[in-house]
Amino acid sequence: MRTPHRIDPDPHPRPYDRSAAPPDPYEELGALDDGPLDAFLGEGTAEQRAEQEPEREPEWTPPVHRRGGRRRRGRFAGLPLAAKAVVSLVVLAAFVTLADRWALLYAEHKAADTLKDQLDLAAAPEVEIGGFPFLTQLADKRLDSVRVTVPDVSADRVSLAKVSATAHDIRLDADGLTSVRGAHVPRLDGDVLLSFADLNRELGASQVMFTGDGRDRVKARGILPVAGHDLRLRAEATIRRQGERGIGTQIGGIRLDIGDLATYRPGTRASDGLHLTPKASADVARETRKAKALLSVPAVVQRLGVPEAAVREALSDDGKLAELTGSPRFARQAQTLNLIDLALDNPEVLRGLGLDPDLLNALSQLTRPALADRLSLAFQLPEPKTGDMRLQYVRVEKDGIRVRLTGSGLALGSS
Repeated sequence: MRTPHRIDPDPHPRPYDRSAAPPDPYEELGALDDGPLDAFLGEGTAEQRAEQEPEREPEWTPPVHRRGGRRRRGRFAGLPLAAKAVVSLVVLAAFVTLADRWALLYAEHKAADTLKDQLDLAAAPEVEIGGFPFLTQLADKRLDSVRVTVPDVSADRVSLAKVSATAHDIRLDADGLTSVRGAHVPRLDGDVLLSFADLNRELGASQVMFTGDGRDRVKARGILPVAGHDLRLRAEATIRRQGERGIGTQIGGIRLDIGDLATYRPGTRASDGLHLTPKASADVARETRKAKALLSVPAVVQRLGVPEAAVREALSDDGKLAELTGSPRFARQAQTLNLIDLALDNPEVLRGLGLDPDLLNALSQLTRPALADRLSLAFQLPEPKTGDMRLQYVRVEKDGIRVRLTGSGLALGSS
C-alpha cells in the first residue's frame, strides 16, 4: 500500500479573495503531472529511470585465455604428479651415481696400494679408472681402461721423473669390489720422462747442467771438481735405444778446461791429453823463464822438433831464444805437447808453467770411460714377470728425455 504524498503548505499564503472563482480540482491534478508525484509513484519513461538509477558494476569473472573462451583439459594437466616422478628419478640417479663414484674411488685407492707393494715403490701411484658406470664394469669383471702414473722410479743411476701408462680392456679376477685377486692386461701404452732437473741433481751435484740439443743429443755444461780444482766441463751425449727395454748414451766431446792455461781431453788420440791453450802458448813464447823451462827437457825438445844446436844457443843467448820462440811454428808446436806425459818425470817444468802436479796425476787417472760413466744417462726398464714390455722410441725434449713404451700380456696379482 502506497503512502499518500504529503504536500507542504505554502510558506507565504496569500489572503483569501472571496471575489475570485473557486479553483478547478482537475486543473490542479493536471499541474501535478510532472511533479514529485510521478517520481514518488515510480512512473515515467525508461530513459528517465535509467538516468535516475545508478549503474551497477559487472560481477568479476576470471579471465579466459584459451581460444574460443572455453576451458578445456590441457596436456600438462598432470604436471604435479609427473614433476614428482621426475624428482624421484633424479634423486635415485644421484644416489646411484654417488654409490658408483664411491666404489670407483675405493677401487682406485685399493689398486694404488697394491701396485705400491708389488712394485716396491716409495709412494703410492696415481690410479685413474676410466669408463662409466664403474659398478657395471666390475660386475662384468672387465674395465675399459686404467691409467697409472708413478713418480720417481729408480732406474740404475738415475730416477725416472714420471712413468705414465694406460692399460686397456683389463680382465679382473675378482669376487666383488673388496676381493680383487688380480688382473690381466692385454694391451698397455705409455711414456717415461727422464727430466733434466733430476739429472742435474743426481749426476751433476747441482754443478753440471744438462740441456737438450736436438732430437737425440744432450749437452752437459758445468763445473767438475778434480784434486781441489774446479775445472770447466763440456760434453755431449747422444741418446739411443739400447735393446727393447734400455736407453744408452754415447758420451763425446768431453773437455775439461784448467782456466786459460790448459785443456784436458781424455783419450789416446794425438789431440787428446793435456795441452796448452793458444793464450798459454803465446805466454810461453813471450816469457823467457817458461821458454827455458820447456827447452831444458830433452823429451820436449824432441817433440818440438827443434835441433839441439839451436836449443843450446837459445838457452845461452836470450836473443836467440826470442828468435826461436817468437816464430809461429814454435807456438803451434807448443800446443801439441801432451803435458800428461811430462807430469811424472818433469814435475818442476809443470810448476814452472803454473800447473799443479797433483792435478795432472788426478787427470791421468780420469780416463774417458770413467768420465763417460759419470755423465751416462743410460737406464734399463725391469723385465716383467709375465707378458712383454718394450720401448718404441726415444726423443729429447725441452724438459728431459721422453721414451715411449708399449706392453702386452701383462698380469698383476694371481691372474
